[in-house]
Amino acid sequence: MITGLRSLSSELKFRDGGMVYTSLSSLTSNDFVRIYYLEQKRHCKALRKNAGMLSLSCPTTSKLMEGSFMRKKQLHKPPLKLEFVRTLLIDNYDSYTYNIYQDLSVINGLPPVVIRNDEWTWEDLCHYLYEEKAFDNIVISPGPGSPTCANNIGICLRLLHECEDIPILGVCLGHQALGYVHGAKVVHANEPVHGRLSEIEHNGCSLFNGIPSGRNSGFKVVRYHSLVIDPESLPKELIPISWTCSTDTQSFLEISNASSISDAHGIVSSDSMSEVQKSLRVWPLNSHQNMQNGKVLMAVMHSVRPHYGVQFHPESIGTCYGREIFKNFREITEDHWLNYGPLVTCKENVDYSGNQIRLRKPVSQLNHGTFPSRSIGHNGVGKKGVGLFDLVNLSYPSNGVKFLKLAWKKYDHLASEVGGARNIFYQLFGHHKAENTFWLDSSSIEKGRARFSFMGGKGGSLWKQMVFQLSDESGHPFEGGGYLSIEDAQGSATKTFLNDGFFDYLNKELSSFQYKREDYDELPFDFHGGYVGYFGYELKIECGAPYNQHKSRTPDACFFFADNLLVIDHSSDDVYLLSIHEECNTSTSWLDDAELKLMELRTSVPEKLIEESSLNVSFTPCKVEFVAEKSMEEYMSDVEKCKQYIKDGESYELCLTTQIRKKIEETDALRLYLRLRERNPAPYAAWLNFSKEDICICCSSPERFLQLNRDGVLEAKPIKGTTKRGVTTEEDELLKMQLQYSEKNQAENLMIVDLLRNDLGRVCEPGSVHVPLLMDIESYATVHTMVSTVRGKKQPNVSAIDCIKAAFPGGSMTGAPKLRSMEILDSLENCPRGIYSGCIGYISYNQTFDLNIVIRTVVLHQGEASIGAGGAIIALSDPSDEYEEMVLKTHAPSRVVMEFS
Repeated sequence: MITGLRSLSSELKFRDGGMVYTSLSSLTSNDFVRIYYLEQKRHCKALRKNAGMLSLSCPTTSKLMEGSFMRKKQLHKPPLKLEFVRTLLIDNYDSYTYNIYQDLSVINGLPPVVIRNDEWTWEDLCHYLYEEKAFDNIVISPGPGSPTCANNIGICLRLLHECEDIPILGVCLGHQALGYVHGAKVVHANEPVHGRLSEIEHNGCSLFNGIPSGRNSGFKVVRYHSLVIDPESLPKELIPISWTCSTDTQSFLEISNASSISDAHGIVSSDSMSEVQKSLRVWPLNSHQNMQNGKVLMAVMHSVRPHYGVQFHPESIGTCYGREIFKNFREITEDHWLNYGPLVTCKENVDYSGNQIRLRKPVSQLNHGTFPSRSIGHNGVGKKGVGLFDLVNLSYPSNGVKFLKLAWKKYDHLASEVGGARNIFYQLFGHHKAENTFWLDSSSIEKGRARFSFMGGKGGSLWKQMVFQLSDESGHPFEGGGYLSIEDAQGSATKTFLNDGFFDYLNKELSSFQYKREDYDELPFDFHGGYVGYFGYELKIECGAPYNQHKSRTPDACFFFADNLLVIDHSSDDVYLLSIHEECNTSTSWLDDAELKLMELRTSVPEKLIEESSLNVSFTPCKVEFVAEKSMEEYMSDVEKCKQYIKDGESYELCLTTQIRKKIEETDALRLYLRLRERNPAPYAAWLNFSKEDICICCSSPERFLQLNRDGVLEAKPIKGTTKRGVTTEEDELLKMQLQYSEKNQAENLMIVDLLRNDLGRVCEPGSVHVPLLMDIESYATVHTMVSTVRGKKQPNVSAIDCIKAAFPGGSMTGAPKLRSMEILDSLENCPRGIYSGCIGYISYNQTFDLNIVIRTVVLHQGEASIGAGGAIIALSDPSDEYEEMVLKTHAPSRVVMEFS
């Protein structure tokens, strides 16, 4: 019996096999003591032959088999579960790790600690595993590359080799590492399989307890791999426990009965999805000759150690019974430690308060006087990674506290009376070439895709323009920082160097605002004034990317601080005027002036609309064509290079892009944008004019990057899968159905959905990330697109900027795993992406935001029009098809430019 527990009531004690176990509820959390208990030890059954395999025992350790016969008499007693299980989750720089994190947080009752595979020394790891006894099991994540390369797998090989007494589960790369460390060969699969499903059979061991097996059993898994363990090379220590049923792969098709998988709110969680896969119509596709026996090895276990590996991805939204596998691993862990007796955790450096694990100091720095920069919290990402502890600290000092007040006026059903959004913007903000203006333009509101438009210009005393350019003086890897230029409403300008970058600056700015929620409680929208502008793609350097291969030709970020704005509610036709000011300033002059202009429009709208019709005159197409950064042959060659990287396991999906450019003479940029929004209306369209920087952005994006509303709900709407519209109704419907049932497009979309679930999982409450719509088809003027929706509830201790950094750049523009994919794309693409592939939108002073993905966009800068386009490359990609898709995406914006230049 453990010292200090002798006075407990005997009713709290029970015996099993001579050991005494005590209820955890009798202890206080301040004791930092973990006593493992079960009413009984789970019976470990001898496994029967399954699918022609030899009958196997399934010990988690050799000790687990001892006494199993004696426990048969107690099988009728339900086992008691541990209060929580503590997992160390090792991230191999993957983009699906936080999907595992979310599942384990729910299943274990405690979020795991996440570290990168090169973040701790071996001394650190041994200290926490064996001295502090801080963890009950270890999960090794997927990741790019091969376990045969030390840079890809880090400390994991030594861990698998030496930690023989700790339960370990390896996923994908972690599975391959388990094989490799014991002498198995890791080889190329006959065919890379990414974002596609296979039916699975298994031998019934503990990892697959309660999960069906074989053809038509309902056990389908998502695979993301190009490499496999060669089953012929398996050593005697490793036992094969799961295989594909055949060489067939399947695609993830439409839901046959949406009501069967949705709750009252139409929400599909990752947990419920695994249960409802039986209701999905999945069509088998062409067979491929993979292994000589027609099956691919999908899982192994060690014969005496509690070590397991699965080649597939149990955390994917498309995998059936994924959470059951993690639950079974928890039970394996419980069984294992039951046989080793109670664990006592040292309280000095491990804290379990607040339903999280806090590791105070790695052992390599325990004697130092300060906390290390890579200290790990319950989200567990250190400075090397992209995660919460790589993000902005909410406790940073602010840039001076500002007390903001919001004043607003509402005009019922006014928008259509004064000519709609187009006429309102043109008449109120279109003068002087619409300099220093913005328009977040919901020009496509069909099917509830968007509801509000926000517009404004140079405003009041709080207005300012911010221009940020990353430093080009840093080496590789990039050390951070850049130059920020600020101009206020009076024309006063300053320029400073930001050592910690632009995201850090914005976070400090936002944290400096104080306000009252009742100021905006009655407003139906979430932008009440604040920052409007763009983040360029190369700001990825502040979000974990090690370097930028190319320097952007445009500023890396440009924002207005908009203190006055006009809002249109397209649902009710209402118009709102808003003005924010410091509490000491009560002036409402802008509201009064804007109201007067709106009333004038009401009385003069017929003439104004006639004047506006002059925008629709015909134009003679320009004879000078766009020039592509890469020729068709070069682009197709890059597609082949991407496919080779994918075959080698370096990426699952690469979003390859290029740009077309055209020299232009002076043009009416606003009229160009008005024509674009007419030709190609989009829910996340935008106009931005930073006149001092000679930048006009004409954006017709159909894709939301990320939104955070006032209730703390995050939403992403990634697009993957695009096809042209048909000439006739019949052709249009046929093209739409071909997109819906395309194996390639479904695989692309599924991979990016899993990536966005991961990105949201970094900053969302455990168990809250879900997918309300999966692979929905949305139709626009020129294309059909495949769109999914991912949502989650933001954790209260993270800021708006934390959320943006966790997901930037948007996964639909990078591929997965994100970090490795961005490195590969940097090496293939011969120019910076700049504004293209970044995001445009607002960040409200009260830390709500809505940002798009910059696609279908014309950027006018220094006498040149540029348009970016590309597509996701996967193993199934055809180079000529990829080139045609890229060209298709340039059609709408390029045609408008040709008319105006």
